[in-house]
Amino acid sequence: MGNLVEFVRRPRVPRRRRMRLVPVLAVAIVLAAAVAALGWWGDHRAGQRDTAVRQALATAPAAAKAIFSYDYRTFDDSVANGRTFATGPFGREYEQTTAALKQTAATQQAVVAAEVSATGVVTATAERVELLVYLNQYRRNVNTAGEKVDQNRVVLTLVPVDGEWKVAKAEAI
Repeated sequence: MGNLVEFVRRPRVPRRRRMRLVPVLAVAIVLAAAVAALGWWGDHRAGQRDTAVRQALATAPAAAKAIFSYDYRTFDDSVANGRTFATGPFGREYEQTTAALKQTAATQQAVVAAEVSATGVVTATAERVELLVYLNQYRRNVNTAGEKVDQNRVVLTLVPVDGEWKVAKAEAI
């Protein structure tokens, strides 16, 4: 019976062979940890991007309305409101454009009311969101009979500035 037990028992792995398995197992553990860390990082970044998209989408209608609307009777207030949504070079461009527009708006008694009808995400990261904005501008002035509607499509690029999303670029398409 003693011989039968030895026969059924598995052969013993030499110590040298077991020692070769240790580095292989260590590499496998490190690779598994790296894959897990990359997965976590990707999920974390996706969550940040999704939060950025939600915040930019919430800001875009008010920003577009403020930036693309004005009333000759309250022009300075309209521009000041629009300026609160602009940043960087676009903010400076907005100031220059509206300064040049002020006299024309007063002369023509122009009133432009912008309304956003739809928005969609073009590209997004946690630091920058581009949105396609479908914008209707209802305009009246002394040279037009009644109200005219301009249907515009604008790509707004929004970036976070001190915890708020601001328009860094506006491009008509």
